[in-house]
Amino acid sequence: MIQDMRTAIYGAGSLGTILGAFITKNGGQIDLINRNKAHVAALKANGATVCGTMEFNQKVNAYTVDEMSGVYDIIFLMTKQQQNAEVVTFLKDYLAEDGVIVSLQNGIPELQIGEIVGEDRVLGCTVAWGATMLEPGVCELTSEPEHLTFSLGSLSAVPSHHIGEVRRLLELMGPCVLDNNFIGSRWSKLLINAAFSGMSAVLGCTFGEAAGPKESRRIVQLLIKECIDVCAKGGIKIEPVQGKDIVKLLDYHNPVKKAISFFIIPIAIKKHALIKASMLQDIEKGKKCEVDAINGVVCKFGRKFGCPTPMNDKVVEILHKCEEGVLTPSFENLKLF
Repeated sequence: MIQDMRTAIYGAGSLGTILGAFITKNGGQIDLINRNKAHVAALKANGATVCGTMEFNQKVNAYTVDEMSGVYDIIFLMTKQQQNAEVVTFLKDYLAEDGVIVSLQNGIPELQIGEIVGEDRVLGCTVAWGATMLEPGVCELTSEPEHLTFSLGSLSAVPSHHIGEVRRLLELMGPCVLDNNFIGSRWSKLLINAAFSGMSAVLGCTFGEAAGPKESRRIVQLLIKECIDVCAKGGIKIEPVQGKDIVKLLDYHNPVKKAISFFIIPIAIKKHALIKASMLQDIEKGKKCEVDAINGVVCKFGRKFGCPTPMNDKVVEILHKCEEGVLTPSFENLKLF
């Protein structure tokens, strides 16, 4: 039973804080763990404040990393991927013998996590909504309430026996689908992140602002097309997102379908138009971003399958220059494509 299990969100930033607030609000028990001492202090003092498309305040259990103790049956991993090897090795000592790590990260991190804790102790979850931390303890939900969905699965032929409990916890926030083709679900989220997060970070804007103007939308369309072509070349079936077949909607092989795809793009992202990419938020804070785990993964698989990815290559190049301070996220960067 969920009530008898110890669960935690490790890396409870904007997404994790909102998830933890929903789970707690709706009767679940979960610890929110973060290295950000100011954020944890605010959560302890004032609870988690959710604003944006929904507004509420919820008392939560919050801890810094050095306050962790005992072991957990379920750990939701929501840190950035750059330190996954170090972080997962650290978490191994806090994971119950039959415990499971559930990655709610971008890209396809489950393979690396499985190498550390065992493939049968890893679940992956794609998150179809976005959030931004406004200040310690205050997080903005930037997706519409009807789109607070999850897709849960495993790369293992024998997924963790905790998958039912994990699903029930996630459904304290929103619908959670168990996916038999989890790699296809990972790619559907990767496609969205590569196109919209990538351009949001490059241009210094929201998803909707990247999808609106024709010049930037043209690059978004090409980023989407590269993801679809890589998967087609590699025999990967991209799964629908929230019931929408994104390949059917956005792929094209003739001018008419290309024009329809171009027209649909801002409509397709409308419910998530206010999302500001976490990659952009990191760059604005002077941090390294996850571009190698997002657009970089598309490039890597493109090379593996012999499918060119020039637009994703360019996004990786631009964002690394932004990290170095050579460039600044701006619509001026469109001239680099």
